Amino acid sequence: MRISVMRPQDVVVILKLILEQDTSWTQTSLSRDLHLSQSEISESIARSSYARLVFDKGRMVQRQALIDFIQYGLPYVFPQQPGMVQRGFPTAHSALPLSEEIVSEEKYVWPSAKGTARGHSILPLYPSVVQVIQSDASLYELLALVDAVRVGRARERNLAMDMIKSRLL
Repeated sequence: MRISVMRPQDVVVILKLILEQDTSWTQTSLSRDLHLSQSEISESIARSSYARLVFDKGRMVQRQALIDFIQYGLPYVFPQQPGMVQRGFPTAHSALPLSEEIVSEEKYVWPSAKGTARGHSILPLYPSVVQVIQSDASLYELLALVDAVRVGRARERNLAMDMIKSRLL
């Protein structure tokens, strides 16, 4: 028997499912939008179903369960520590919407030569995130908020969770 263990890209897929909930998405469209293979999408949805975060082949997301997972599980399951200063795309409190609430000299970025800022590097949940965010502002905001939960101090985590809840519930 194979045990289905959540992987970081599963969080990216679930957040995209929430954003696409009112449309008729396909695994092919998700694959294209997230820069993941179709088999990775299929396996991700299967793992998320096993974890009881989605039902009906990904058509229904258990939003409260996802919020609980992000708040109480994500920082421990997919932890991240700020690394060296690099060029990249702002994340956590350095990106919208938290950057409007928190002023900090310390910037966090997802490393990328195409990035718009310099800051301490934070590895994204999945490498393709830096491609995805360039064409999906809503997903970018959610992923930046998730990173604030992963790496932020108590104030940033609390603000991020309030914003995540307002977007997901």
